[in-house]
Amino acid sequence: MTEEDEQAVGRVLRSGRFTSASSGEREIAGLEREWARHVGTGHCVAVSNGTAALSVALGAVGVGAGDEVVVPALSFIGSAIAPLHLMAVPVFADIDPVTFNLDPAAFEAAITPRTKAVVVVHLHGLPADLDRITAIAARHGIAVVEDAAQAHGARYRGRAVGSIGAANTFSLNVSKNLATCGEGGLITTDDADVATRATMLRQFGELIPADGDRSYVAHLLGWNCKPNAVQAAFTRSRLTRFPAEAAVREENVGRLLGRLASCPGFLVPEVPRDRTHAWHILRFRVDPAAFDLADAFAGPLRAVVQRALRAEGVPAAPYQLQPLPAQRVFTERRGFGGGHPGDVRSLPGVVDRPYRAEDYPATLRVLDDSFTLQKAHLHPEAGPLLDRYADAFEKVWEHRDALAAVAATTAHTPHWERASRIADAEWSAAFPGR
Repeated sequence: MTEEDEQAVGRVLRSGRFTSASSGEREIAGLEREWARHVGTGHCVAVSNGTAALSVALGAVGVGAGDEVVVPALSFIGSAIAPLHLMAVPVFADIDPVTFNLDPAAFEAAITPRTKAVVVVHLHGLPADLDRITAIAARHGIAVVEDAAQAHGARYRGRAVGSIGAANTFSLNVSKNLATCGEGGLITTDDADVATRATMLRQFGELIPADGDRSYVAHLLGWNCKPNAVQAAFTRSRLTRFPAEAAVREENVGRLLGRLASCPGFLVPEVPRDRTHAWHILRFRVDPAAFDLADAFAGPLRAVVQRALRAEGVPAAPYQLQPLPAQRVFTERRGFGGGHPGDVRSLPGVVDRPYRAEDYPATLRVLDDSFTLQKAHLHPEAGPLLDRYADAFEKVWEHRDALAAVAATTAHTPHWERASRIADAEWSAAFPGR
């Protein structure tokens, strides 16, 4: 937090204009204008949070009830529940185990005549293979919606992520590389009609002028996803420092990964030559062969190595415990289905497809043999700390024989099985006897 951030917030408080419904409000429009310029798109629409951004963006490109939306099996839950908010059907596709992003071949295999859009998540900050994905989508008439919630500032073949799809989304959650003081989201597009529809969807379907009286006429079905002017001003202040912070983060992470080149048992993130990484999260995989173990020991080896790193002070931890299609909102139809009037399966032509974790082997393998360092530990001022993390990785690698011996005799429960038990306990505590 800087003095400039505080001054930006104070500016809003003195103005008395706090949301996009406030006539004459300037901070939200200012953020939209500045982020569109930063990304290189013609339009930007601010909303209340990143998940709302996805729902609004999908609605703005025409996704509706009964349509199918392809989503990668590994991501944050927001990527997959956004289609449900439109009564659309999420259809999952497996990931590439190197980039952790949507596998283009799996995307194409998931397409049906009902596929309306694909949510392309740039997971951890690395852009997905947009050339192949957009080419496939174009052949089938499918809208591409980039989910760049973790990838602010990343570039693909010289273009900023969030400038390539029909509509693209960012999160401004306090955990993100470009954050606000709470929640926020941004939608970018070059299509003026998509931008207009997104602006209407964020506020009850109304067309609200920048200045003048509000008509209160709902032209279409919308939500209440208005952005907050205080948070917009805070983000505008952060945006002035964002490029410099990103450059320092790149230097710090590059130094850490460079040192880990001497520890071949750790498979570090790979960045193809045609793109850059925003370094929101670092995901490391373990290589059993480098520890003289069979491939079957990948899971227990990751668990043992993770414990050793944590003992040395490295906050190694999983990111996501199960594939999205294993989440109970999908497997047990707790967000759609169940026979209620809004059951999408009752719509003509909708296929009642099963959701099974085992259908996504690459996602399962990555979840079992990897751990992460997250954004809080990659802050631009964390360079000296990352150097000490590198010391810890090297120490753990030096003791690889002892760790391998432990892994070979350790009982192991994969993340997704443990998550299922956690879910059982949480549900029973919240709803005893049900």
